[in-house]
Amino acid sequence: MSSMQSNSSANVTFVRPATFFLNGFSNVPHVKYYYVFLSLVYVVTVLGNSFIMCIIYLARKLHTAKYIGVFHLAFSDLCGSSALIPNIIDTFLFGHHDISYEVCFVSMFFIYHFMNLQSLTLLVLAYDRLVAICFPLRYHAIVTKPAMFLIIGMMWIVSATYFSVHVGLLTRLSICSSNVVNSYFCDYGPVARLACNDNSLNLLMGKVCFGFLICLPPVLIIVSYFCIALALLKIAHGVDRIKAIKTCTSHLILVAVLYLPIVSNNIAASTTPLHPNARIINNSLTQIIPPMLNPIIYTLKTEEVMQSIKELYKRCKVNTTGERNIKWNARNNCSTCFGNDHRYYANQICFKGI
Repeated sequence: MSSMQSNSSANVTFVRPATFFLNGFSNVPHVKYYYVFLSLVYVVTVLGNSFIMCIIYLARKLHTAKYIGVFHLAFSDLCGSSALIPNIIDTFLFGHHDISYEVCFVSMFFIYHFMNLQSLTLLVLAYDRLVAICFPLRYHAIVTKPAMFLIIGMMWIVSATYFSVHVGLLTRLSICSSNVVNSYFCDYGPVARLACNDNSLNLLMGKVCFGFLICLPPVLIIVSYFCIALALLKIAHGVDRIKAIKTCTSHLILVAVLYLPIVSNNIAASTTPLHPNARIINNSLTQIIPPMLNPIIYTLKTEEVMQSIKELYKRCKVNTTGERNIKWNARNNCSTCFGNDHRYYANQICFKGI
């Protein structure tokens, strides 16, 4: 193995590679087309999430606790995709398979951290819907903007602390058999399995991470929607019930888009033997597709967002028309003042600063 740095103690040789070699898409046929697809997905993800963040920022109507959560989801999607997709393209399309030991763990931290924030933000939005439907009279007292900022701040602290410990534990492993990581990024499991010394704690932490990241949030979301369903059954008027359900549809679609592919992949992997290429493609799609679809779903399925977009468009159109009218009136006034024979000089004087 190239570039190995060894430090010997009494009975143990601790080996830390200078670099890891990412081997994820190396044997996939016609994989360059997939990289083109990844590039398009990344462009749509950046534009879509930037657009939804701009709409929430510009529309005063959306300056509510709920849309602070939506803004944070878009921000997490944007950061998570930016931590993953450009590195995949750089690594496999341009042949930069070697990644330094330190950069590998930093990249791993950010990818897992933002994936976790996406998951936890969907849980927070489920909590928002739970309070809105089950406790409508107390909603504005419970779900406030300071409370939402506090929840998001706690999410960042807990997630950053957990994954710092989670990734930091890998530094206790001696990587002496190989430095080839069979994944498309510095994935925790494939790196931990390269260890020559005891990695049981790391494998346990991997299972805890799976439960913390994949299992717990959807279970809590299901519980919240079970409570919402019970509350909806108590609503007497069907129109009110349908209106309440509509406020949950966009969030339910986001939950399905994020969790169903992950659950399906894990069930398929545990029940039937998957080809390594199929597993890598499936896992990468489950990470890159939801951040692309989330802003599209929120834009098309949420009335408040669509209405805000229309209002901002009308306001922009009115402002543009007003500026044109001002310039046109100014030109006419100048022409009247200076006379048509001196139109050139009138335009030079009147429109010098316009």
